[in-house]
Amino acid sequence: MRLHPFPPLYPILDFGCVFAGEAPDLRSRRERLCGLVTALAEAGVQILQYRNKVDEDSLVLEDAMAMRAAAPEMTLLLNDRAALVGQAGWDGVHVGQSDLAPAEARALAGSKGILGLSTHNEEQVGLADLEPVDYIAIGPVFATSSKADTSPVIGVEGVARARQLTHKPLVAIGGITLANARSVFDAGADSVAVISAIFGAACSPAEAARQFLRIR
Repeated sequence: MRLHPFPPLYPILDFGCVFAGEAPDLRSRRERLCGLVTALAEAGVQILQYRNKVDEDSLVLEDAMAMRAAAPEMTLLLNDRAALVGQAGWDGVHVGQSDLAPAEARALAGSKGILGLSTHNEEQVGLADLEPVDYIAIGPVFATSSKADTSPVIGVEGVARARQLTHKPLVAIGGITLANARSVFDAGADSVAVISAIFGAACSPAEAARQFLRIR
C-alpha cells in the first residue's frame, strides 16, 4: 500500500449528506463535488472516500472522473463500486461486510489498488486481518446519525481491543468529532473517518479538516 503512514484524517464524502434534500443539476453537482475535494486537498487532506448509495454506476463514474481531475494528488477511494476504480483512475475501494468479498474487490480493483474493509466487532477484525486488505475500519465508535444501518456502538474500548488484533492500519469511524477524536487516537486508531463532522460542520469542510489535522 502506498500510504505509509496512513493519513490521520479520512473524510467520507457521502452524497446523501452533501446533497441532503436537494436534486442538483449535473453542472451544480459536479461543481460542488469538485470544489469540495479541491478545498480539502488544499487544507492538507491526503485521502478521501466517495460514497454514493443512490445513483447508478454511470453517474458515479462521471462524478469520480471529475473529482480525480480536481484533486490529482489526493488518494481517492470509492465506496463499494470496485468495478469503477480503474475506469475512474482512482486509487482503490472500500467495502463493507455485506458488499463484495475482499478477494473479489481485490480482483476488480487490481493488485496495486488500496482496499479497505469495514468491521464492527472483534470477530470481524480477526477475520479481516487474514484478508487481502490494506486497512481495517472499525466502528461505530460512538453513536452516529450519518448511517441508518449501524451496528452496536463499540466505544474507545472497542478500538483498543481491535488494535490488539491487527497490525494493519486501523481506521475508526462513527460519531467521531473534534471533541472526542483525541481519545480515539489514544485508543490505538491510526486514522479517523468522518462524515458529518466535516461535511455537516458549522464551518467550511476545509476549516473543519484543518482543525482535525491539528489534533494529530
